[in-house]
Amino acid sequence: MTITDWPEDERPREKLLQRGAAALSDAELLAIFLRTGVKGKTAVDLARELLQEYGSLRALLEADFERFQRSLGLGIAKYASLQAVLEMARRHLRQELDRSDALTSPELTRRYLISALRSYPYEVFACLLLDNQHRVIQFVELFRGTIDGASVYPREVVKIALAHNAAAIIFAHNHPSGVAEPSEADKFITQRLKQALGLLDIRVLDHFIVGDGLNAYSFAEHGLI
Repeated sequence: MTITDWPEDERPREKLLQRGAAALSDAELLAIFLRTGVKGKTAVDLARELLQEYGSLRALLEADFERFQRSLGLGIAKYASLQAVLEMARRHLRQELDRSDALTSPELTRRYLISALRSYPYEVFACLLLDNQHRVIQFVELFRGTIDGASVYPREVVKIALAHNAAAIIFAHNHPSGVAEPSEADKFITQRLKQALGLLDIRVLDHFIVGDGLNAYSFAEHGLI
């Protein structure tokens, strides 16, 4: 039996159109992306097997090309399509953030930073540069490190902030370990950056740590800014 033989309200595409994307399971969403199955398997059957193989939807979405193309039903075209979809999602969040006030849109800011940093296998230290109305000027990845950490240089941060005429800044970095808790080194460098930028009247509004989940640790929410 093919998906077209299923009752209409059970077909993933029709279900999405009737109830919205949030009503679909991971397998149903993936089946829509796959479009077709393979011999003897519907797109939903194939999607379920792929989710079992990878362990989660996120693991599949973040798989590198070599791993991705070894899976049944996947290949170069699907990988290119998937990367395009992920990048469109990131750009959509960025454009939403560009139109908003980053300080009064903490959840949007958090979601954007998670989407930008979570998938890196090494540590990346970045910042959102803001104008005096807290609108985003630019997102900049400043430093990259190993899986253990990234060296952060206050002088370079100050140079970037001045070059963009930033009035405020939000820092963010990821923890490849998946644990979104600040280390003593994270707290120390945040205070050093705050002091250096404060001499120039550039305010540090927050510092987010992105871990493995769908949340991020906020220094401001925990009284560390």
